[in-house]
Amino acid sequence: MKYMLIMRSSQKAFEAYKDIPFEQVLEQMGNYNEQLINAGVMLSGEGLAEDMTDNFVVDFEGDTPAVTDGPYGELHELFNGFWIIEVASKEEAVEWASRCPLGPGARLEVRRVTDMSDFAEYADTPAMQKEAVWRAEGF
Repeated sequence: MKYMLIMRSSQKAFEAYKDIPFEQVLEQMGNYNEQLINAGVMLSGEGLAEDMTDNFVVDFEGDTPAVTDGPYGELHELFNGFWIIEVASKEEAVEWASRCPLGPGARLEVRRVTDMSDFAEYADTPAMQKEAVWRAEGF
């Protein structure tokens, strides 16, 4: 089972990180990443840029998509980074998520990543057959 761990911060977490040397944050996250890698469960993980010059939102509310620069809304609506892990069970995902070195005011939203079995009733459709080929080719 694959899970996405989505790092979210509140204003409290944002303020707390100001008091921690960034090198310490990097070391703690690096240690966590190393544990995930050594356990063979980490598939990917990335931090997301805070600089708003390269970030944007595409809003599909109107007749044509509207592209706007950030900010995206309230601080609690943002996420700072993510991991994709592959584990045997939800319980194992909970265990790994609980080990993440985040402090007060931070949250880790954990969502299961769907796979082909979630769409078994549509397996014979052309769209899902294409999807199966793409996945087999390692898109």
